[in-house]
Amino acid sequence: MTAKRKALALISGGLDSMLAARVIQDQGIHVEGVNFYTGFCVEGHTHAIRNKDQHRPKQNNALWVAEKLNMRLHIEDVIEEYKEVLTNPRYGYGANLNPCLDCKIFMVRKAREWIEANGFDFIITGEVVGQRPKSQKKKLLPIISDESEAEDRLLRPLSAKLLEPSLPEREGWVDRDQLFDFHGRSRKPQMALARQLGMQEWAQPAGGCCFLTDEKYSAKLSDLWRSRGAKNYDMEDIMMLKVGRHLRPRERFKLIIARDEGETNYLKGYRDRFTSFQTVSHSGPIALLDGHIEEGDINLAARIVARFSSGRSEAQVELETAAPDGSTERLTVAPLPADQVPDHWYIGGKA
Repeated sequence: MTAKRKALALISGGLDSMLAARVIQDQGIHVEGVNFYTGFCVEGHTHAIRNKDQHRPKQNNALWVAEKLNMRLHIEDVIEEYKEVLTNPRYGYGANLNPCLDCKIFMVRKAREWIEANGFDFIITGEVVGQRPKSQKKKLLPIISDESEAEDRLLRPLSAKLLEPSLPEREGWVDRDQLFDFHGRSRKPQMALARQLGMQEWAQPAGGCCFLTDEKYSAKLSDLWRSRGAKNYDMEDIMMLKVGRHLRPRERFKLIIARDEGETNYLKGYRDRFTSFQTVSHSGPIALLDGHIEEGDINLAARIVARFSSGRSEAQVELETAAPDGSTERLTVAPLPADQVPDHWYIGGKA
């Protein structure tokens, strides 16, 4: 009797990786999943914060996929290792700060190390030829296989028929005829396959959750690096860049202003790290000041925060400012008129 073959599937939580794992499971292969946690796929956290996202499920999509597929999932923390990928990508960035090709090489290399350490036979990914211009062009896929050293142990079930047969196909571990030839950016074929397999739901957006592909988020991260004079960050930075309006009225400091009650409650947890502003004479958001302040900066910051309160049309608004050490001060200021808050102050746009 031949031993049952074992595969490790890279599970992002999106539709493609879910389907890739499922179609190999259906061929009788033992499949387990791995999710490499970089810190930049944090949609469950931010959906839980914003008022407008309260209808969205609060879940880890990779875990949800594993549950739907009755599959064991390994979650590997690669936050520190990933910093080199993000800050110094060999193949550069995509349209924003997404180092997609370097990222995929990194992920597959980590998976290759995992299967070698755990006695698995091959790796599955949900890659689709032509879906992502930075990392999934047909001519780029061999770079991922070669530089990760996975070579032909890497199987891409959704586009396998467009590629040279992998080791699992040549050895007969999987039936190539039951694999697919999906290509291009449309996910309609994947959605049709999902329904054919009896799947009624999948994570939205279907393409995953990497914030580094988001123009506004990338602008905030670039601004953070520029203000620090170095490409460094930590997990709190990753989360803070997703919360609030970010305005930089002076090169030396920026304001993070909550957009709704959920964000206000979240940012209150950081008052011991930043100088904070809160209107007291009118309802309004909390705001945090990040950076170095000079004479006049507190007054300017207070006027900007007042602009986003219900007292924006009043002659004066009273605020309380609190330092990280807990000391407070009351200020009465005239809200800054809208035409004195230029668009270029908004990092990544006004939304």
